[in-house]
Amino acid sequence: MARMPDDDLIIRTARSEDERELAVLNHAAWSVLSDVSPQPAVEDPIFDERHAPEHYLLAVLDSRIVGYVRQVPPTPLASNRHVRQIQGLAVDDTVRGRGVGRRLVEAACAAARAEGARKMTLRVLGWNAPARRLYESCGFVVEGSLAEEFLIDGRFVDDVWMARGLTD
Repeated sequence: MARMPDDDLIIRTARSEDERELAVLNHAAWSVLSDVSPQPAVEDPIFDERHAPEHYLLAVLDSRIVGYVRQVPPTPLASNRHVRQIQGLAVDDTVRGRGVGRRLVEAACAAARAEGARKMTLRVLGWNAPARRLYESCGFVVEGSLAEEFLIDGRFVDDVWMARGLTD
């Protein structure tokens, strides 16, 4: 699949009115490959006290949300304020392989850097090779792994911790 021209894709912060469309994408993008929680219902809310619209960057193509990334401080601790964590990335199947995920990850890193963060972290399931390749291509490296941390579909899966510096 061909990469889309940069000017066709808009990356923007989510707004409260995006919730229904985000819920549909979140439901459709769910996969045993990447998720440890049960598949969310389309009716499940996206935004709450821990998941505010401003934590989400959206990829919009032809007025349709085709992806999102959520990045937040990993803890409320002042000593950890310099770190941000990607806690969700989804891309619509219809645009996979066209650079949307990369654009979202890079946008999340740029937003975190603009907020003064020095490091971006994330967690990815060990068996999720496509996501791991994406993150590695964006400069993330494995910092650690929790062996057999999850039991998914009858199989034990490692929880891989990755990080990338945000300073030059």
